[in-house]
Amino acid sequence: MTTGVPRSSEIRIDPVDRRELEELSGLYELPLLELGALARDRAREAVPDGIVSYIVDRNINYTNVCVTDCSFCAFYRRPGHEEGYVLSNEQIGAKIDEAKAIGAVQILMQGGHNPYLKLDYYTDLLEYIKAHHPIHVHGFSASELDIIARVTRADVETVIGELKAAGLDSVPGAGAEILVDDVRDRIAKKKIGTARWLEIHRAVHDQGLLSSATMMFGAGESRADRVEHMLRVRDLQRRTGGFTAFIPWTLQSDGTEMDGTPEATATEYLKTIAISRVVIDNVRNLQVSYVTQGPKVAQVALHFGCNDFGSLMMEENVVSATGTDFIMPRSTLVQFIEGAGFRAAPRYQDYSAVQPDLDWYCGCGVCLDRRV
Repeated sequence: MTTGVPRSSEIRIDPVDRRELEELSGLYELPLLELGALARDRAREAVPDGIVSYIVDRNINYTNVCVTDCSFCAFYRRPGHEEGYVLSNEQIGAKIDEAKAIGAVQILMQGGHNPYLKLDYYTDLLEYIKAHHPIHVHGFSASELDIIARVTRADVETVIGELKAAGLDSVPGAGAEILVDDVRDRIAKKKIGTARWLEIHRAVHDQGLLSSATMMFGAGESRADRVEHMLRVRDLQRRTGGFTAFIPWTLQSDGTEMDGTPEATATEYLKTIAISRVVIDNVRNLQVSYVTQGPKVAQVALHFGCNDFGSLMMEENVVSATGTDFIMPRSTLVQFIEGAGFRAAPRYQDYSAVQPDLDWYCGCGVCLDRRV
């Protein structure tokens, strides 16, 4: 089957304002602390209460079989590989029960672009989860939705509608990488293009589902490419209002075809985080990436515009396949937030606060660990 998506099948996207792009890219030239102060002021305008949120969930990678061959991925296996797998409904249900036992409020379902799984696999799975292990399902990135549509020979709007009816609650923003086709063609030439990613998220929002937006950088793109990506997210948000958060992280290349690519420094990460807060002024929540940066840099990022520490993520298989693994228990995550001078607060996917029915619960998050 054809794994790429012809550009002619995608919606037209307007060119970016080159003057604005140049002006915003120039923010990288500001001294680090000056840029951080600018982003911190913007964050206080958006989130004035001094709270840093986090969510308790579990990543469930339902399959690692993939035909897209992204050069930055160490997780996938080609069809027929002896290490390829598809989890059964029962295996996924057991993982959900384990997550719920420690207070998880959602699962994140993501997998490879598996050409053998049609729409009924996903709808059956969602119906099984809702019937036997009910929980919020945050699942299936834009590129997964695209291959489901192509394998099923259906339009993506129909696929989204069927998944929503079966129990899909929201959509993750993965697969964005850099929303500039010259970059995408170099690092993931078989993956959907910029316009298709935007088109699918617009369709998700049009059907009443919220999603997030991500950016993977440090893959040889220019700083202007990153800012163009931010502008694309900002512009779609102006049309739909459906993005809950923006989540940038850096390429982890060990064990991939891009092994040896110079890693983005902590300074470059912090500058990019800060510029994200300035450019994407209509997405309220900006999330750190402690999974790729480590908790110490993530703490600093809270002073560079971020207001969310992301997921407890009791299971993570994609980044950890490159040898990077910073997963931590809830009590440690909360300590890092509070150590940076903020109040930690558990949340749901839509960023509403978790309100436990516990008289003694103080709001710090650690108390919930003591319950189990």
